[in-house]
Amino acid sequence: MKRFKVFSAVMAAIGTVVLLSGITPAQAADTAQKNLILATTTSTQDSGLLDVLIPIFEKKTGYFVKTIAVGSGQAMTMGQKGEADVLLVHSPAAEKQFMADGCGVDRKLIMHNDFIIVGPPADPAGIKGAKSAAKAYKKIAAPGSIYMSRGDNSGTHSKEKAILKAAGINAEGQKWYQQTGLGMGQTLNVSAEKKAYTLADRGTYLAVKKNLGLDILVEGDAILLNIYHVIGVNPAKWPKVNAAGAKAFSDFMVSKEVQDIIKTFGVDKFGSPLFSPDAGKTVESLGK
Repeated sequence: MKRFKVFSAVMAAIGTVVLLSGITPAQAADTAQKNLILATTTSTQDSGLLDVLIPIFEKKTGYFVKTIAVGSGQAMTMGQKGEADVLLVHSPAAEKQFMADGCGVDRKLIMHNDFIIVGPPADPAGIKGAKSAAKAYKKIAAPGSIYMSRGDNSGTHSKEKAILKAAGINAEGQKWYQQTGLGMGQTLNVSAEKKAYTLADRGTYLAVKKNLGLDILVEGDAILLNIYHVIGVNPAKWPKVNAAGAKAFSDFMVSKEVQDIIKTFGVDKFGSPLFSPDAGKTVESLGK
């Protein structure tokens, strides 16, 4: 319903432009089809990657992209309601369910990086160097050290819940376990203010770490792998979805040009890339 109202408003505005400018209805409709709604995780926005990629895509294709950066869960909810055309997300289990429910088409592997557990340099819970993320969480929970969760059903939040489950920890309602309801960059800022621990994707952390005062304390566990896919919203379920634009964006993301950009993105500022390109690979081959 929301998308229908937005579409109706857009078409009404286009109708006004048609009357005033002499543009034909066919030309106006074509203009409307050049608008593309991308629902994506906050990490792709906060890391700065989309600031590089979107202008290139728009210049190459003529599409105008409206980027809505939310948690992966919220992005998929938008897809389930037909309120987005294409998704760029990092919550594999939820993505598989999204596809099984018939909400998505053409799911493609794009890239990966990893999650890290960060916290104050003093490390009151003593987790630094832990080989297991689950053991690190147990050490945080035992003394009740403050931990900031995004609590937003994002890919990061889903990963956190998986680690807590592996650790046998029921954190909900515990005083030490606090939820921000915010994106990754903002949650890192809150963690810094409270000298708390949190789970972050490496890309966002490196992009904003300059003013944080938080250190990487745990990394390298296989459970911390962070995988991104692009998914078109199913036009058979939502006829007003810009399927052509979604396919153009999907093809763009797996193109050699974009994969080469991803391969080196962040090297100039951080000495290493924020993501690893994965087009053409299988999930099973990652992290090996």
